[in-house]
Amino acid sequence: MLLGTSHNCLIIQIYDMIDVLTEIIATSENRLDALIASQVSGISRSKAQKLIKNGKVKVSGNKMTKTAFHVKQGDEVIVEAEKEEEKSDLKPAGLRLKVLYEDPACLVIDKPAGIAVHPSPTSKEDEKTILHGVAHLFKKEKIKFTEDAVLVHRLDRDTTGCLLIAKNAVAHKQLQKQFEERTVSKTYLAIVAGVPNPASAVIDAPIGRNLTDRTKMSVLKTSVSREARTTYRTLDATDRTALLSCDLHTGRTHQIRVHLSSIGHPILGDPTYLSHSSDNLSKEMKIKNLCLHAFKLKFVSPADGQEHEIEAPVPADFKDALRKCQVSCDKFQL
Repeated sequence: MLLGTSHNCLIIQIYDMIDVLTEIIATSENRLDALIASQVSGISRSKAQKLIKNGKVKVSGNKMTKTAFHVKQGDEVIVEAEKEEEKSDLKPAGLRLKVLYEDPACLVIDKPAGIAVHPSPTSKEDEKTILHGVAHLFKKEKIKFTEDAVLVHRLDRDTTGCLLIAKNAVAHKQLQKQFEERTVSKTYLAIVAGVPNPASAVIDAPIGRNLTDRTKMSVLKTSVSREARTTYRTLDATDRTALLSCDLHTGRTHQIRVHLSSIGHPILGDPTYLSHSSDNLSKEMKIKNLCLHAFKLKFVSPADGQEHEIEAPVPADFKDALRKCQVSCDKFQL
């Protein structure tokens, strides 16, 4: 079965009851483990290294056990990977996640506030995350749950709205590629302190890990900073607050929160990237939740090759904050 081609290689996969044989014809020089990990669905770089060390990889007919071996243009790479039942320690939990869109390859859920997308080293032992809820959805629909091939992107714990989920490893890889190539459209709504001037602009500023607080991100130029671009547009404003529509052109950690704070307009209800003014406004208006909502998501589904635009309804807490700030998005075409 011919699965696909790229500028790097031609991939052919043959399935049987025991294993998966994958043939890769390299069209450029590359490190062996990196080539396998980048081109074979469901195989990470560490797993590729293990397969190589265990003699499961041949290069031009010869068994190769050196993970750092460099293949040349025209080399034939055969990977033999045993079919394994993926096991996860993550127990399904019924979180009543609302599904906004679903097809055979993926689904989009309406992420609620206050729930982390996935477990982290700082998570409590019994803490339920979006992944636990997705595992429950998959169990109900009798879909195989593979922890590493589900989340296509991330949302912060307190951000609400559209979250794209893959149903299998092949779809996961194709959807992630769209994010990497920046062909996915992501639009957020944010309520900020103050009124931006100009009313619309592109924030083009690199983001990296804060030099003094490693839990935070900052706009800074270091060797490990990464480019970040956000376009904002003012939808409505009073003399003290504004409602913005924000389009992400990159997907850095906390990007919108960091960028808006860097221009002097932190998001209301944000306890991390706040200013004295935004903190006072949040307290005065009794806004306790982060006013950031992933409103629209546009992507091409691997199921039908068609572009789909999904909207997540504005949640009740966000609507309450809009009312308190006396701003509205009802009259605008978003």
